[in-house]
Amino acid sequence: MAFARFVRRAIDDAREERGWTVSDLAAHTGVGRSTVFRWLAGDWQDYPELAKVRGFCTALDLPVAAAFRALGLPDAGPAPRRPADETPVEADVRVILQRLADPRVPAEEKHHIRDLLRYLARRPIRRAG
Repeated sequence: MAFARFVRRAIDDAREERGWTVSDLAAHTGVGRSTVFRWLAGDWQDYPELAKVRGFCTALDLPVAAAFRALGLPDAGPAPRRPADETPVEADVRVILQRLADPRVPAEEKHHIRDLLRYLARRPIRRAG
């Protein structure tokens, strides 16, 4: 729901500062009205199409990194400093995160990656014994 709040603030600011309606916003950002309303409702099966999120942010002069953070994705900006006791993300996990954020990767592939990750997250941990 953090992304829905991000979009709501962006729409409210565009209305207040630019006098834009949702139709104006759609025309300027290249994101359709129905997509904007789905984003507001938090209604998406997978992450919103990141190219659309980038276009939305660019048209509204919003930092793309803020939108990515609201989606729970790594942003393109400098990496935040890690606490000393936190282990680094392994290279293969970083590659998966980059694929999920890459607008060139087909939605179907992203869907398969997320399905596998959900399966693994729900899988019971087997204790050696």
